[in-house]
Amino acid sequence: MRNQNEKDELIEAQVIEALPNTFFKAKRDDSGQEILTYLSGKMRLHRIRVLIGDKVLVEIDPYGGKGRIVKRI
Repeated sequence: MRNQNEKDELIEAQVIEALPNTFFKAKRDDSGQEILTYLSGKMRLHRIRVLIGDKVLVEIDPYGGKGRIVKRI
C-alpha cells in the first residue's frame, strides 16, 4: 500500500494520440519518451476532457509501464 504523505513524481507531457477507453499516448517534455497513459478517476468523474495537443501532468507508476493523467495544464 502507498503512503499518503509520500510525494509522487509528476511529469509534464503532451498528448499525441487518443486511444480507446480513455487511454492516451503522451510525449514527455524533458526526454521526449512516449508513455501510455490513462485518465485518473477524478478526471473521469468530473468529465474533464483531454484532447490531442494538451499539456498534462502525469504521475508515473512506480513499477513501470503506464502513467496516470492527474491534471490538464
